[in-house]
Amino acid sequence: MTTADPQFEGVYGTYTITDNDRREVQRYRVALLISGLSFSAGLLQWWQWGGQLAWLWVLPLAASLGLALHWIHIYLRPLHQALQLFWLLGCVGWGALLVMAGPSAALATLHNHPLWILAVGPLFAALAGIGFKEFFCFRRAEAIGLTLLLPLALLGRLSGLMPPDLCLALLGAAALLLLVLALRKFGIPAAADVGDKSVFAYLEQQRAAGAQ
Repeated sequence: MTTADPQFEGVYGTYTITDNDRREVQRYRVALLISGLSFSAGLLQWWQWGGQLAWLWVLPLAASLGLALHWIHIYLRPLHQALQLFWLLGCVGWGALLVMAGPSAALATLHNHPLWILAVGPLFAALAGIGFKEFFCFRRAEAIGLTLLLPLALLGRLSGLMPPDLCLALLGAAALLLLVLALRKFGIPAAADVGDKSVFAYLEQQRAAGAQ
């Protein structure tokens, strides 16, 4: 922290946005953008050229989403940990699908056997959770769109009530909304993404007091 770091008045006192905070926010935004690009590119390749190689986009999607969840600022630690757990379960599910079906047939298997959504779906639940957090904090339309379209598409396909083409179209719309969300993040001050650090400090004090 330096004397040049801006100070803000929070709910529980003053706090400072440091260079480290700004770096974390920048990394979060870049990771979110890579997630949007990977998600969009993977769906486009699957739609245009089939799924034999489109599965490769799952790797940068999962990696960047995991990093975004590492750098995201969420007041409630249980919610943050739940999203990270969803991400981990989704990665395990994708790993199981790739091993059991084979990489080149993984997306075809997911298409033909929707029950696999139960395995890979938690990864997208974590992504929807980020969308909910962004909507709760910033009231962005693309954030709530992402939050609603992902579970609607996957649950609709899992239940058999939604045809594959419509599911893919909704996932494509969600991917584009994620891109819009990520790009618009770069136009706001870092302090907005950091949030009220006095609240973080207060909650940490409450957890420390409860652990004694």
